[in-house]
Order: sequence, then structure tokens, then C-alpha cells
Amino acid sequence: MKVWYIILMKLKNKMTKLFKYVLIIFFLLNLHSFAKEDFFAEAKNLFDNEKFEESKFLLQRNIVFNPKDSKSYLYLAKIYKTEENEREEEKNVNTALLLEPNNEEAMYMLIDLKLKRSDYNKVKELTKKFEIICSSLCDKIDLINERLINIESKDES
Repeated sequence: MKVWYIILMKLKNKMTKLFKYVLIIFFLLNLHSFAKEDFFAEAKNLFDNEKFEESKFLLQRNIVFNPKDSKSYLYLAKIYKTEENEREEEKNVNTALLLEPNNEEAMYMLIDLKLKRSDYNKVKELTKKFEIICSSLCDKIDLINERLINIESKDES
């Protein structure tokens, strides 16, 4: 009987240690996932307060932990737009659209870039897609079409 008691006590000690390790690992994994989400939330807050450099740093950091977060790429594109860095803006908009093809805000930003470059054919193609996916930015379609007409009239001149 005493032997069984000793075996059970050793087993209990091992299970307690194992339980503690599992609990610690679980806590650290959850802490890590909360930290990832806080990067974007804090970056968006900084963006809203027009602290673009700090926001850019946190968005890039968020992408390291969560490379498939299309929102981070979209906000990076917005920052590059304010910096008038069209190359980086387009790169991040394209990445956002690659990850989330129905992101109407990213689609509108890409259309805007192509309009600035007078890429008439690409704008028409993107506008067709935009008309299908739009839900909250549908009022921008008329603006796009007006700008397209202006490009056509400049080309005819």
C-alpha cells in the first residue's frame, strides 16, 4: 500500500509541474497574440492623430508578426500617400488587394493612382471591379467617371 502511495505522490508532483508548464506556455502564447493586435490598434490610433512616422513603424512591426494583415498594408499605403511616395503607396495597395481582393478602399486608392498616371485602360478595368465590390464608397464611381472623361478629353486635344 505504501508503494502505491509513493508512486501516486510522485505522479501528482510530475502532473503539477506539467500543468504549470502548460499554463505558462498558454499564457505566453495569449500574451503574444494580444501584443500583435495592439500593434495595429496603436498604429491606427497614431495614424488618426497624424503621427505618421510612429504609425508606420508599428504597422511594419505588425506585418512582421502578421504578414497577412491587409489593414496594415492599407494604412501603410495611406501614410505613403501623405508622403507622396507613389511607388511605396502602390506596392502596399497591391499587397492589400492581393490579401483582400474585395477591399474597396484599397481598390479606390489604386484607381486614384492609375488616374494620376493617366492609365486609361487600367482605370476602366479597375472601375468595373470596383462597381461590383463597392458597398460604402459607391459614390466615388461618379467621381472616377468624371476624371476618366477629363483624361479622354486631354488625350483628344
